[in-house]
Amino acid sequence: MAMPIAGLGAEHSALVAKQRLMMQNALSIDLEDWFHAELVRSRMEEVSPIMHRVEEAVEPILTLLQQYGVRATFFVVGEVMRHHPHVVRRIYEQGHEIGCHGWSHRPLWTLNPKDLAEELEEFDRDAAGVLPVDEVIGFRAPTFSLDERTAWALDILRDHGFRYDSSIFPMRNYLYGVNGCPPRPYHPTGVELARDHEADKSQSTAITIKGEIETCLGVDFIEFPMTAILLAGLQVPVSGGFYLRAMPLPILRYLLRRVNAEGRPFVIYLHPWEADERTPRIRGLSPLEHLVTYYNSGSVLRKLEALLRGFSFAPLRQVLCIQGGRQAATALR
Repeated sequence: MAMPIAGLGAEHSALVAKQRLMMQNALSIDLEDWFHAELVRSRMEEVSPIMHRVEEAVEPILTLLQQYGVRATFFVVGEVMRHHPHVVRRIYEQGHEIGCHGWSHRPLWTLNPKDLAEELEEFDRDAAGVLPVDEVIGFRAPTFSLDERTAWALDILRDHGFRYDSSIFPMRNYLYGVNGCPPRPYHPTGVELARDHEADKSQSTAITIKGEIETCLGVDFIEFPMTAILLAGLQVPVSGGFYLRAMPLPILRYLLRRVNAEGRPFVIYLHPWEADERTPRIRGLSPLEHLVTYYNSGSVLRKLEALLRGFSFAPLRQVLCIQGGRQAATALR
């Protein structure tokens, strides 16, 4: 467990001041329990009783964020909010943004439009007892399952008043991803998921090295894709999750600095169960599945702290310069 660094004093104040001059990047935590992980979820019938660990797992992450004065976006699974409302309320009261990570953590490719609408409405019912529902303006699909097969979900999200999504993985792997999507925040449609559809070409995002948004995005829905960088003709993911765990810290920092040097913010994501040394290990995973799920989990908190020291972070809605809340009556049922 990461502990606060004692005696930072003036050094810590100088670090915070320096970070405020940097480009703002987006930090996101997918608040799900260990059994929500995609490669584990299908095998949960073999596990009884189910041990919940999300409250313990998120605690060291919250400690680090508080230590460095950083606010993040927590994309919350509805089931977690139902079973642990006090945890989500505490996160919200600490100034972090709350987003929606579905209700059951089922990927979009297992749902149809009616199913997704029902999940969003169920999420809102649980959220209503925790925080103002109209402040939940962002969505992240479980398992980055927004792709060409499930592009219909964008219309459902818009109908429910969401202002942005952060679900698209900018390269195809064996499980998910969209080839050819823009590397920075853009405006997709359900017809052309990988194309930037700007409502007004005169309104765009301009981000300076000081991290200031000069002009806010001028359309009603924005996609903030996972971050990758082009190296030797290949898209290299540097967003988080397995890629954060697997990549050596010096290389990770170098690539993220390259992203900022290109004039674009990056988004980091991680799951509390990745940083929890007591996360249960499920038997029956293939060697690849075991690697993707558990490899190098002991490095997560150390790497997160190094990133907090080296970069400036904010919630996604702040990086995207989105003002106001949900915009549809269906969001408040």
